[in-house]
Amino acid sequence: MIKKLLLIFPLVISGSLHAQTLTKNSPQASSTTKNLTKESNALNFIAMGDWGRNGADHQKQVAKQMGITASEVKANFIISTGDNFYPSGVISAQDPSFKYSFEDIYTDFSLQWDWYPVLGNHDYKSSPDAQVEYSKISRRWKMPARYYAKKFPINGDLNNQVLIAFIDTNPLIPEFYSNAEYGPNVKGQDTTAQKRWIAKTLADTDPAIKWKIVVGHHPIYTGGSRTDAYDTKAVRNSLKSTFEKYGVDVYLTGHEHSMQYIKPAGKTHYFISGSASEKTPVKLITDAEMVASEYGFMLFSVTNNQLRVQAINDQGEIIYNTLIKK
Repeated sequence: MIKKLLLIFPLVISGSLHAQTLTKNSPQASSTTKNLTKESNALNFIAMGDWGRNGADHQKQVAKQMGITASEVKANFIISTGDNFYPSGVISAQDPSFKYSFEDIYTDFSLQWDWYPVLGNHDYKSSPDAQVEYSKISRRWKMPARYYAKKFPINGDLNNQVLIAFIDTNPLIPEFYSNAEYGPNVKGQDTTAQKRWIAKTLADTDPAIKWKIVVGHHPIYTGGSRTDAYDTKAVRNSLKSTFEKYGVDVYLTGHEHSMQYIKPAGKTHYFISGSASEKTPVKLITDAEMVASEYGFMLFSVTNNQLRVQAINDQGEIIYNTLIKK
């Protein structure tokens, strides 16, 4: 059962640009709110993506609101859904982009906890492994490999945990292998090995696991510009049946520079949070609950039997709030 609290204008003016939020069931005219819904005894984490622009294009404004939100709910960690460094990734673990696009931007004390990134296509233009190596330098950057997994206790309770698999979707896209920019770094990747690892990770029958979440860069469904794009189709063909087989609750991505919630038939809920430093147009596709062309990020609050997601823009306004119950 899903309960939704919709607190939006169908069309919002933000500065000189139009910020648009569309929902499946348009609400009566109402004002936005800056009052977060706080869940007691929850695992709280922020999800953001597509951000590394040396502070440009609202990156600093979104970072400020992330800090305010993380402080208010005492966020446990931050997830990055990829495209961490524009325009072309980083060349080494000493690349200055780590300082100018990451360390110098996300400075709030509440953002000094662990960050769990995945790799986006722009990260593949230089050295993806440099971001893995940076984990040895930065206390908060936690990327032990191009794909990895971790179990997070809910409110410190080891009997109630969230399993999160952080995957690398780039090698799952056949067209990348002949691409001049992406090809050199996807060649040599063993996609069969990663798929086996994903299946083994998600097949975990530990009764303490209450939720299974997968984080990747490329979406399976989107109401952005890539609805029928080759990369969307490739990842859908590669992963959707696996998610269904192992009962994945949430697939969280970036790539589209917007915030979206799509719920087709089946168990998996699809969220996109990829507008931490750029926003692009959206459309309300079939099965979309919400699509928003807004700068911002998402807050996930997870307990053993419910998962709340709030979409927050660069002004600190909660533009969408949904509750998923087991």
